[in-house]
Amino acid sequence: MTTESVESTATSYTRLFALPGARAFTLGNLIARFPQGMFSISAVIMISGSRGSYALAGAVTATGLVANALVGPWTARLVDRHGQARVAVPATVISACGSLALLLCVHFGAPNWTLFAAYLASATTPNTGGMSRARWAHLLKETPDALHTANSFEQAADELCYMLGPVVAAFLCGSLFPEAGTLVSAVLMVTGVLIFAAQRATEPPPHARTKATKTPLRARGMPPLLLAFLATGAIFGSLEVVTVAFADAQGHKVWAGGILALQAAGSCAAGLIYGAWRPAGPAARRHPLCVAAMAALMTLPLLAAWLTGSLYVLGGALLVAGMATAPTMVTGMTLVQQRTPEGQLNEGMTLAVTGILTGIACGSATGGAAVEHWGPTAAYTVPVTAAACALLLALYAYVRSAR
Repeated sequence: MTTESVESTATSYTRLFALPGARAFTLGNLIARFPQGMFSISAVIMISGSRGSYALAGAVTATGLVANALVGPWTARLVDRHGQARVAVPATVISACGSLALLLCVHFGAPNWTLFAAYLASATTPNTGGMSRARWAHLLKETPDALHTANSFEQAADELCYMLGPVVAAFLCGSLFPEAGTLVSAVLMVTGVLIFAAQRATEPPPHARTKATKTPLRARGMPPLLLAFLATGAIFGSLEVVTVAFADAQGHKVWAGGILALQAAGSCAAGLIYGAWRPAGPAARRHPLCVAAMAALMTLPLLAAWLTGSLYVLGGALLVAGMATAPTMVTGMTLVQQRTPEGQLNEGMTLAVTGILTGIACGSATGGAAVEHWGPTAAYTVPVTAAACALLLALYAYVRSAR
């Protein structure tokens, strides 16, 4: 980047956080969002260390993921109807109690079924990223350029949390005690949500539902867009499993987290730069172009694994491939904001997150099966195929919206 572009990027974000209340609710949201990258790996380390079963640990965390995907839109609907503070705080407390119950069940050797029952309470975890985006949309509804910058920052924050969260969780569980990651993540989540909810001046007003209110699922252009999010989630889920298997096959499984973090790092950097750039044309036209770039770059990990078999080259390929992720997600979330009916923004964005989570689950299962049958190198065709599906769905959504 040139000196001028760096200064332009800094200026864009300085103006964004000069808005009254923006820094306060962003700080609270970042604290609340950071544990999202910690919960799963903390649970896996805690359960597998105590029960000696990765299968059990994976099943428990998958149950929580699926439950959150199902309950999340209903929680978001309540947020839209009654306000962020009134719903998010009790929902977060319930979720934190579920995490603490899981911790106690593991620590005191409770039967395996109690782990599933306890972790089901985590389904009430509110979509803090969606609530933050809803605040930006409320504050910046008259300034689309500034909203684009805000959405880009939120995507970069997501990538940062998912990049650093597992590292912090693994460090806490390894250096303190196995339950430390789960305990700290629950405390951070509650603390962050309390700080976030206390910023009432920037909170969007609640919107009461009527008989005429329709779900965002029925909004024009939303179904194919949400399916594109699902396919995008399948990229993430399959890429994670296949990369871990590839590193394990090389005898360096411990490096898998760091290699995957390179993809998140590339996406985080690209998101911040993309936020300072003023893209031309409507988001509906930009979205398939971004997905096309993501699909093209997603072939790089496959080529790196197939042609070189080197973890170092694979890491570089993932870094470059990740640079298309943030622009794709930012543009997709912008479309969700545009197409979601007024007063239902939290629900609309949570549906997008539900699509991603469902895709991650499907991608993980498909990627794991591909590794078992084809080997880790050939299994990189799974994220490439998922990216191609996302492109087809994005093109279909664009054609439908243009009619």
